[in-house]
Amino acid sequence: MILNRAISDGGQLRIFCLSFSVFCKYFFAVSFALLLVSCSTTSSLYEKTESQFSGKSLFHDKVKVSHAKGFTIDYHDHYKVIKILSPFEKSTDTMSYLLLQRGTPRPKGYPGSQVIEIPVRSLVVMSSLHIGLVGFLEAEDILTGMGNLKYVSSPKVIERIKSGNIAGVGKDQGLNEELLVTMHPDLVMTTGSPVSKINRYQSLTEAGVPIIINSEWVETTPLGRAEWVKVLAALLNKEAVVNKKFKEVEKEYIRLTNLAKKATSKPSLITGMNSRDSWFVPNGNSYVCKFLQDAGGSYHWASTKATGSLPLSFETVYPIALNADYWLNVSILNIQSTEEILAKDSRYADFKAFKSKQIYTYNKRFNAQGANDYWESGAVNPHLVLTDLIKILHPELLPEHELIYYKKIK
Repeated sequence: MILNRAISDGGQLRIFCLSFSVFCKYFFAVSFALLLVSCSTTSSLYEKTESQFSGKSLFHDKVKVSHAKGFTIDYHDHYKVIKILSPFEKSTDTMSYLLLQRGTPRPKGYPGSQVIEIPVRSLVVMSSLHIGLVGFLEAEDILTGMGNLKYVSSPKVIERIKSGNIAGVGKDQGLNEELLVTMHPDLVMTTGSPVSKINRYQSLTEAGVPIIINSEWVETTPLGRAEWVKVLAALLNKEAVVNKKFKEVEKEYIRLTNLAKKATSKPSLITGMNSRDSWFVPNGNSYVCKFLQDAGGSYHWASTKATGSLPLSFETVYPIALNADYWLNVSILNIQSTEEILAKDSRYADFKAFKSKQIYTYNKRFNAQGANDYWESGAVNPHLVLTDLIKILHPELLPEHELIYYKKIK
């Protein structure tokens, strides 16, 4: 019986082993076939995506640059290319940035372009203007670092600083590169200028921290400066938002410019104040001059063919200032009274605008930390600044308007 049981068990064992052997052969054959198909598919996909993105265009909304001259944006199926003109002391460089949709392959070409994965999730900014750009798009939550934590006007950004969500990283020669590398933000936005050239950040780019230059200061019109918000919108894939909001700004600015043309007079004006033996006045091709002209003012140096500021002596400005109807943009300092102005130089009392008390500064939104919202939200809302200027020069055209960025010096 035991022998018969053993034979019976052995027969079952042989049957089991045979069945298992057949199963294994079938399993491995199917697995190998699937592996070949998988490898073939992966290889085919890889070869296809090396040269081009096989899917449909990812960017349904696009921006059109109408006023700014310092940048261009081109759209492709899964990436964008931004080119930024960065004029420095003796040359003009064109920086190219490849904005690559996160998770998609890098396209061929663009060997010298800085790659930035989009949408940007964490951003470090070096200028108060950049805070204005972020605020315009209501994207304060992406800010993780700033050059200086002190000069901030935005309540939302101030709150994020207080909660420890934004770190101070320094700027220029005081830039804390080790901290930035540790933070490894998706992007650092810096200001292009002779003192902040792109090679200043070479060690950061080598460490894998993308850098983009913002050169809005080269623009010659208020709308051109404000349009740089479209650069940030492209970085955040917020073209739909910026198109809607900027269109409203543009429309209102043009309406106000046309309104100012209805004024029956063009009052004369001067701007600024003498400082360290130089009085800097806006050149004729500057955005400040454009503001003054669009507001219906008469500006003595409007014919100068240059951008930026023109340094003059007090003696050169003095005869023009004597008869100017208005004195605007008195100082970047938070001057509060005519007494403080006279403390700078008693000759200011000779000015017509001083005698008639038609002196205005753009420091109404100057906070306790020394930040001025004129340089933040004012930069991306030029229609509001223009409204203030028209109210000052032609109060009859906007009788109900209350000054937003400007205030009268008493």
